[in-house]
Amino acid sequence: MNLNTNLKYGLFFLGGAALGAIGAVAVSRGKLDLKPFAAEVISRGLDAKEALLAKTDCVREGMEDVVAEARAVSAQRKAAKAAEEAEA
Repeated sequence: MNLNTNLKYGLFFLGGAALGAIGAVAVSRGKLDLKPFAAEVISRGLDAKEALLAKTDCVREGMEDVVAEARAVSAQRKAAKAAEEAEA
């Protein structure tokens, strides 16, 4: 990395820290009400979580069906192999 890249990243860091400090001061003095925005963001996150869990449940049920079918096929194969060995 050259000096210009390091300087650029350093300025981005300082700008972000300054913006964060200004935001923290504004929130602590009550001039910036973030509760409605935060509630909306959190509610959307909860909705996404519920949708993801519902999709996960569908996938899990499908995989359980596949595993049950695979166990049945395996049992049939073992039974057929045992029958062949018994005949021999």
